[in-house]
Amino acid sequence: MIGTVMSRMITYFGDDRKRIHHAMKVFSFSAALWSEEARDKGLAPDDKRRVSLLLAAILHDIGIREAERKYGSCSGRYQELEGPAVARTILSDAHVPDDLSDRVVFLVGHHHTYSAIDDLDFQILVEADLFVNLEEDGYTAEMLHSVREKHMKTAGSVKLLAAYLAE
Repeated sequence: MIGTVMSRMITYFGDDRKRIHHAMKVFSFSAALWSEEARDKGLAPDDKRRVSLLLAAILHDIGIREAERKYGSCSGRYQELEGPAVARTILSDAHVPDDLSDRVVFLVGHHHTYSAIDDLDFQILVEADLFVNLEEDGYTAEMLHSVREKHMKTAGSVKLLAAYLAE
């Protein structure tokens, strides 16, 4: 299921390697941060939140193309408006069960609305996307401190940021 959704995301973005690579990096950070939390908290290997996290990581920015087409902008607000419909189509085509699809669509539609974080899958998605955005956009020590204080809640993220700050 995860591989199918990833393939569909790649096909959807086509020659937009920047967006494909961004999604792949967020997926990788999400998997790593989930593993840290699972080990620390003794989470079950089949925890459904892990799958919703990984699928949402793949699709979190899937609304960018429609946002740019409709609004001439790829701002988070427009991604959240346009992403859910595209995500739902991809998930349906990949035969993702409705309950899981509903959660992934919620995450895609809120991944820039930090006040809506309601569970571990959402928290890790936000943290992973922040890590990748910081790396892609460039960061300063002040930015890392600010992001840590405002948004990083999991032990894995705090540990990773400490390593970044030790540079």
